[in-house]
Amino acid sequence: MSSTEAIINLRGIRFAYPKRPEVLKGLDFLVGPETRVGVIGSNGSGKSTLLSVIMGLIKPQAGVVEILGKPRSKEADFKEVRPLLGFVFQDANDQLFCPTVADDVAFGPLNLGKTRAEAKEIVAETLAGLGLEDFADRIAYDLSGGEKKLVALATALALRPKILILDEPTTFLDVSAVSKLQAIVSKLDLPMIIVSHDFPFLDTVVTSRLRMEDGRLHPA
Repeated sequence: MSSTEAIINLRGIRFAYPKRPEVLKGLDFLVGPETRVGVIGSNGSGKSTLLSVIMGLIKPQAGVVEILGKPRSKEADFKEVRPLLGFVFQDANDQLFCPTVADDVAFGPLNLGKTRAEAKEIVAETLAGLGLEDFADRIAYDLSGGEKKLVALATALALRPKILILDEPTTFLDVSAVSKLQAIVSKLDLPMIIVSHDFPFLDTVVTSRLRMEDGRLHPA
């Protein structure tokens, strides 16, 4: 894969939090349209920092962030592409804040300028694709952990992203919920970056693994 084909291309990324040692030490990461990669590593190794760099939530002290073929350094650069990155938070409660499931799933498309009719169609199509047809009028607050995770995934997919980025997707879920999420994610026709400690889950949904160690990514 050439860099021109990449969805995400990180080169020489360095980052340190104030008064702490470097977390990312010249990290390179190339993600293409066929990539389905799991990122593993110990707590504190830099996995969440990596995702924050990709999303533009923190700015590296050195290196280049390219997303969809363009360098991204300013907030305006990331604002342009965030909807296309399909990020799903580790805690679904951080992603769901509207009165109903339909409102949550429609929020992104409406913010991107879709009409209410267009957003309603997107909501119906997205929920149906996840087997959540009956969830539209349910109150997100009252859902189970596994149901909330699927709705959070729906909010990302409603934006028609170019890639899906999942941060510890199976955390807080019981075996049944993990199994359902696993079945759904494995069938999605999207490149993916999945940060997880859940090796059985990764083995089903990704095609390769990378290990975060000493501030860089290594084959795992």
